[in-house]
Amino acid sequence: MLKLNSIQTKYGSIYALKGIDLVVNQGEIVTIIGANGAGKSTTLNTISGLVRSISGSIEFNGVDITHMPTDKIVESGLIQVPEGREIFPNLTVMENLKLGAFLRKDKQGIKEDIEKVTTFFPRLAERFSQLGGTLSGGEQQMLAIARALMSKPKLLLMDEPSLGLAPIFVQDIFNIVQKINEQGTTVLLVEQNATLALSIAHRGYVMETGNIVMEDKACNLMDNESVKAAYLGF
Repeated sequence: MLKLNSIQTKYGSIYALKGIDLVVNQGEIVTIIGANGAGKSTTLNTISGLVRSISGSIEFNGVDITHMPTDKIVESGLIQVPEGREIFPNLTVMENLKLGAFLRKDKQGIKEDIEKVTTFFPRLAERFSQLGGTLSGGEQQMLAIARALMSKPKLLLMDEPSLGLAPIFVQDIFNIVQKINEQGTTVLLVEQNATLALSIAHRGYVMETGNIVMEDKACNLMDNESVKAAYLGF
């Protein structure tokens, strides 16, 4: 479904990605784990066109999207939930959700999908008229994911969904990611909470300073002694 071939990305003179290869197959949850500054978020931003690679190629469903405009990438079904949520704080929950569907013309389908996403996030249904900026951090993360789902993603990129959340919300978010995947959406997840990420993923990549240094089934990475020592805290 998604294939990165020798992707290099720079910020000024600094190489953030040093020729990475990565594959996501349809129906999977794939996670990228690594320390701060490893290049995880840059990988997602390069895939979605927010940052441009200087070499290599990105294929999505057999189409080269390396130089495709970001809005066309979104239109193709590749949607990112950004780090820090980035909801519209001065718009209501409902307005945020409708903006997620801005490329769609099917009014009835949009209405049905608003009902569908609120089955994942019942709290949002209670707050349709509330301004996004007045929600708690966990509720804002729920809104950011729900807004992304309104675009009907084929592949959902998620950047640090647990960042800054209370533990009670973190488990809720990861349970919902699993449900989204079970209902047919492929997920590429960047997450510093490596234990939780690997617990729901099918496969994982380990990044260090712009390089992929390990790739395996998530269960194997959980049992790997070097991964345990570096990222799992035991």
